[in-house]
Amino acid sequence: MSSSKEPVRVGFVGLGNIGHYHADRIVDLAGVDIVGGVDINPDARARFAEKYGVESFESYEDLFTGDVDAVVVTTPNKFHEEYAVAALETGVDVLLEKPLAHSLESAERIAEAARNADSFCMVGFHNRFRNPVEVVKGYQDDGRFGETRHVEANYVRRRGIPGRGSWFTNREIAGGGALIDIGVHAIDLALHFHDFPRVEEVSGTIRSQFGTREDYAYLEMWGDDAQSGEFSVDDSVSAFLRCEGGKTIALEVAWAANRSPDEEFVVRGTEAGACFDKADDSLTLYETGRQGTDHFSDSTIETRHEDPHKAEQRAFFDAVRAGVAPSRNTVEQGLEVQRVIDAIYRSNEEGRAIRLD
Repeated sequence: MSSSKEPVRVGFVGLGNIGHYHADRIVDLAGVDIVGGVDINPDARARFAEKYGVESFESYEDLFTGDVDAVVVTTPNKFHEEYAVAALETGVDVLLEKPLAHSLESAERIAEAARNADSFCMVGFHNRFRNPVEVVKGYQDDGRFGETRHVEANYVRRRGIPGRGSWFTNREIAGGGALIDIGVHAIDLALHFHDFPRVEEVSGTIRSQFGTREDYAYLEMWGDDAQSGEFSVDDSVSAFLRCEGGKTIALEVAWAANRSPDEEFVVRGTEAGACFDKADDSLTLYETGRQGTDHFSDSTIETRHEDPHKAEQRAFFDAVRAGVAPSRNTVEQGLEVQRVIDAIYRSNEEGRAIRLD
């Protein structure tokens, strides 16, 4: 824990694109100093050291046992466990990029380490910090929606595979494809709107229809397209979740689909509903009334645009300074999301709904 009068000293594990994405925002945060980075790739270490003016290391021990209060872990999914557990056991607080891990078993080991640690781990579900999401949660807490019964969660790209032949499309390293990459955000946000009820049953179908096609046409990718590389993951998913108390979630996720993109989250309550479009941060409320005469009332909600990653980072570093684990984006919530992901994959393999104990 850093003194409230001293800057929080943060290191990075994983110095690729997403590591730079986080670091570029952290350099603008008051009271936080980037002090080092870790990566097995010497070129990545050199770029990070030059850009941010810090030391970079090949071994995480050199960073964790040094002058550091917290780390941001942005490695490929398979390596989350190694670095997160080591940091927690060293007493270093962790901001861990989603998903929690590449497999349920690995996620459970991270959760166990967090339960036994004096430090804490926060999972990078930054969409919870979007201002329209905060508005929906505020209205829910005020009772405006009545009881939220169903959430439609969509994260569909027309063409958006993040680099064929990269680690994203290698199941051994990533743990899955579209579901574990962007579907994890959709599942987390849907459960967040439901206040994280216990998920009782999951039914899902996964598809891999576009990633290996020679005629795959696209406009842009997150990374380079190496068509000859491995593509052993899903590129679209449909699923249905039954939760305690009769709450339900319908999930549509795709890296690639022959349809228009869709990032809408529809919240349906007994008294009102809402549609949040993540693509442009728009929010519409749907209500009805009988005042005067029966009528529909649709309200457009405008919020100030703020970077949700920065908001997430502020919450993390505030928790580091206070020495108190944050109450949202917890490891236990990340583990529940991972259980759903695992159940969707098992449902597809077994051709039946999966009951969760």
